[in-house]
Amino acid sequence: MVYRMPRTDLAVEAHRVRAGAARIEGVEVRETDRSGFHITTVEVRSPAASKELCKSIGVYHTVTLEPVLRREEEAFSSAVGLLSGIISDLLPKQDRFSALVVGLGNRAITPDAVGPNAMESVLATRHLPAQNAELFSAFRPVCVLSPGVLGSTGIEAARMVRAVAADLRPDAVIAVDALACSEPERLCRTIQISDTGITPGSGVGNHREALGRETLGVPVIAVGVPTVMDIRTVSDSDALAGLFVTPRDIDTTVSDFSKLVGYAINLALQPELTIQDLDLLLS
Repeated sequence: MVYRMPRTDLAVEAHRVRAGAARIEGVEVRETDRSGFHITTVEVRSPAASKELCKSIGVYHTVTLEPVLRREEEAFSSAVGLLSGIISDLLPKQDRFSALVVGLGNRAITPDAVGPNAMESVLATRHLPAQNAELFSAFRPVCVLSPGVLGSTGIEAARMVRAVAADLRPDAVIAVDALACSEPERLCRTIQISDTGITPGSGVGNHREALGRETLGVPVIAVGVPTVMDIRTVSDSDALAGLFVTPRDIDTTVSDFSKLVGYAINLALQPELTIQDLDLLLS
């Protein structure tokens, strides 16, 4: 088979391909296990390392979610707690801050619907204190946005997010999107969380405008689920160029992961809530 550099949004895969068994100067890789889940953290620390991996400087956490896929008892709640903790560590440190949560992608295309679907499980709270200050004063102000895609709206998602962020001036942005991976064992089995922002469509060669601190002026946390894989990572046939594969149970997987991501974001932003509270509030 002819070797081809695989398309991937995952820093852990980019590091494996570029480094192999060697060490890249300016990159630190850590492996940990927490709450029954395996986490690989890739920290890119220098411009040279960033260029080598084609990944922005920052921290990338990749969490393997096999217990959730096996539907083990308490796996969902454990995964929500773990992911919310990782997201929380990347958020501003002050007690009171506002956030804009963005679901990127196309709801009409199942593998690309993780972002918009996850927004259905994220609590929008910015307007609530005006309705009942005593009841909702403890909630952090959160806005939720699903900007759609250029082909449907005629507007770049990044431009819409920039406009909303410029008006609302959130202290942080959390962006959720579907990703591409290059290794079958990570396809619909992992979640990547980073503090580097996101470039929608980059993994499938459809680069759109980036969302990051440079463009929005605030920290941008990216939460991504790899839902597609370039078929040419497992076949060198030119006839297959441009084709991506996705699991046959992608409908169920996207639904499960969207809820998982949405709940994790809620608990990161509203740590006083519980999963039971979210079940009630979102029902």
